[in-house]
Amino acid sequence: MKEYKQEDSKVEVTGLEARYYDLLMNIVTLGRYPSFIRQAIADLHLKPGEKVLDFGAGTGRNALLMAPYVGECGHITGLEIGEEMKAQFARKTAGHENISLLDRRIDEPLPFEGSFDVVFISFVLHGFVQAKREAIIQNAHKALKPGGRFAILDYANFDVDQAPWYVRFGIRKAECPLAEDFINRDTEAMLRPYGFARFEASFYFGGHLRLLKAYKA
Repeated sequence: MKEYKQEDSKVEVTGLEARYYDLLMNIVTLGRYPSFIRQAIADLHLKPGEKVLDFGAGTGRNALLMAPYVGECGHITGLEIGEEMKAQFARKTAGHENISLLDRRIDEPLPFEGSFDVVFISFVLHGFVQAKREAIIQNAHKALKPGGRFAILDYANFDVDQAPWYVRFGIRKAECPLAEDFINRDTEAMLRPYGFARFEASFYFGGHLRLLKAYKA
């Protein structure tokens, strides 16, 4: 496999792209993103009272969708470092007492241990080099209660060469250079050595996107 550096990544969005991130996601998916992300959040099967740790929480769009599922007795803690993203998150989630935000990197040691039912990460894991992905996985496992689930919404594993032309173009020309590296790795095999033993998957957009739920043993 090609060797990448973290500097090759586009995962940390800034500037105009960050300020208009939600709008851009709607545009590039031809308006399909809102219904897709609502379905993916529904497929998390969140329960009232659950505590969710949102890795790379972005603009708060996902947190707002999750909040009704966990209810007033549950809580969503977002982790985000981007200044534009944090500002949007704070503005959008203002008044929601079951949502909070912390300025923490997800690829560095985190203080959480056995305290969350769900760790959620959406289109972020693919943007890290493998060593940092593994650090993120370790952080997720440590933060989860026994039986808790690490929910990864990202690209599925498939043969990019055999994908439709528009998928190949998007991945190889428009996406983060690390995306194809992520696609080519077996995600379940990546997770098993860190203590995840059971998996459930939901697929979207012709099987090219996936919500993978990995359960802590």
